[in-house]
Amino acid sequence: MDTFPRPEKPRVGDEKAMLQAFLNFHRATFVIKVSGLSEAKVRQVMSPSSMTMLSLLKHVTYAERYWFQYVFAGLDVYVPQADDDPDPQWQIEPGDTLASGLAFCQQEVAHSDVIIAAHTLAALAKRPPGPDHSLRYIMLHMIEETARHNGHADIFREILDGKVGE
Repeated sequence: MDTFPRPEKPRVGDEKAMLQAFLNFHRATFVIKVSGLSEAKVRQVMSPSSMTMLSLLKHVTYAERYWFQYVFAGLDVYVPQADDDPDPQWQIEPGDTLASGLAFCQQEVAHSDVIIAAHTLAALAKRPPGPDHSLRYIMLHMIEETARHNGHADIFREILDGKVGE
């Protein structure tokens, strides 16, 4: 998808630039994995937990919003939370589509990148969910989170239509 070109991962550079590049690489890899699937395929349940490609996309996108906007920047943004469902951001609503999910992802990544650009890696979150969280920690966590779900998406995509590759 042109809006998420997958960058090369640098082998040298300053820490922040390298973290940003690795995060961008994993974000773009995820978008590649979900792009080109039919609406039926992105809604097809792929695990006993009812995970779908669309629910993965929604979850990864809300993780971006939660960690960068809500926790780090302290912004009052909507993040699905419910006492009876520990992960309501995984729920697919009737109006959710691959196109709307990709647009939402692009929007949240853009917000995250503005926040990242405006702060040092040592800057601390305004609303930590526990001990202090630095921007460095949050970026590393989001690389970890997105890469983990890339693994799910890679397997799901191969099952759905046989497409393989990084």
